[in-house]
Amino acid sequence: MSADNTLAPLLPGATLGVLGGGQLGRMFVHQAQGMGYFTAVLDADPTSPARLVSHHHIQTGYEDPQGLAELARLSDAVTTEFENVPAAALAALAAQRPVSPAASAVSVAQDRAREKAHFVACGVPCAPYAVIETAEQLAAVSSDLLPGILKTARMGYDGKGQVRVKTPAELAAAWDSVGKVPCVLEKMLPLALECSVIVARGADGGTVHLPVQRNLHRDGILAVTEVFEQNLPPALAQQAVAAAVSIANGLQYVGVLCVEFFVLQDGSLVVNEIAPRPHNSGHYSQNACDVSQFELQVRTVARLPLTQPRQHSPAVMLNLLGDLWFAHGDAAQTPPWAEVLALPGTHLHLYGKRDAKRGRKMGHLNITAATPEAARATALQAAALLGIAPF
Repeated sequence: MSADNTLAPLLPGATLGVLGGGQLGRMFVHQAQGMGYFTAVLDADPTSPARLVSHHHIQTGYEDPQGLAELARLSDAVTTEFENVPAAALAALAAQRPVSPAASAVSVAQDRAREKAHFVACGVPCAPYAVIETAEQLAAVSSDLLPGILKTARMGYDGKGQVRVKTPAELAAAWDSVGKVPCVLEKMLPLALECSVIVARGADGGTVHLPVQRNLHRDGILAVTEVFEQNLPPALAQQAVAAAVSIANGLQYVGVLCVEFFVLQDGSLVVNEIAPRPHNSGHYSQNACDVSQFELQVRTVARLPLTQPRQHSPAVMLNLLGDLWFAHGDAAQTPPWAEVLALPGTHLHLYGKRDAKRGRKMGHLNITAATPEAARATALQAAALLGIAPF
C-alpha cells in the first residue's frame, strides 16, 4: 500500500508515524503537531529526541514485527527520518499503511553502488568509480581512479566508512581494514565547493524545491550552510535543481529528498550522494523560508498540496556539535547562549539530547538578516563566541 495519488489527503487530526527518533524526527514531530496532527515514533532509545516530544512512542527496534504492527495501528501514514532504517521494515509497513518514501527508493540510497548506477541512469554526472565486492574486482581497479576515496557501500554517513587511498597497496589495505565488505572506490576530484538541493515530490509526481544550499564540511560533517540569492552562479544552481528533480523522478520518490553535489574547480557539477529524508543543510529553511523542509515532509506524508517555498531572508546555518560544550576543558560547560542570542537574527535549535559528546550533533543555529553580508557577519560573531572556526 505504498504512496498512491488516488488516496485522499490526511487532514489535521490524523496521526503521522515516523521510523526513527533522532533530531530530524523531533523536528518533523514539532512541525506536524504545529499543523494539528498527532504523531507516533518508533525508536528503541527511551530518551531519543523525537520520543520526548511525540504523542506516542513505540520502544522497539526497526525490525520488530510487533512494534511495526503497533506503529501501523496508531498511524494513518508513515515516514522515516533515518536513511539506514531497514528497507524491509518500510515494505512491511507499506502492506498496511501509506509509506513515504517507499522501500524501493530508500534501498537505493542505502547502497552506494545502486545509488551510483541510478545517477548514471538519470544522466546526472558523478565521480568516476568502481564497485569492489571481490578480490578480482579489487585487482582490476584502474589506476586512473587513484588517488581516490574507498567508501563502504552500506551504512556510511557523516564521513564514516570512508578511507582515502593513493596507491593500489593502500587501496588493498583499506579494503581489508573495512572487513572486505562491498565498497565503492571514487576518484578524488579537484573540488571548488559543495552544495545541495532539497526537493519534495508528491504522490502525484509534482515537485517543489528549496533554494540551492552552499555547504562547508569539516571532518566529513556539515559545518556551515549559506543560502542567499546568487550564492552560486544562476546557471549552476538551475543545473543542480534539474539534476535533483531528475533523480527524484527516476526513483518515483515521494517525500523530501536531499541531493548533495560537488562543484569542481572547472565549474562543472557532479552529484555526490542522496539522503532520503530532510537534511542538515536544509535546516535554515525553518527561519528563512515561508515553508520549511519539515513542513514539506508533513505535506508529502499527508498528501497535502505542495507549494513552492519562498526564501524571505538570506541565511547562514551553523551546525552545533558536542565539541562546543568542551571548549574550555574536559568538563562539559553550557555554551554562551545568552551572548549568542543577543545578536540580531539568531535562532537557536537544540535537539534535547541529554549528554554532549564530541562530534555529536546537539543542535543548529540559524542566522537571518536583510542582506547576505549582514547574515555572514553575524554568523561569524556567533561562531567566535561559540569557539567555531571562522569560514
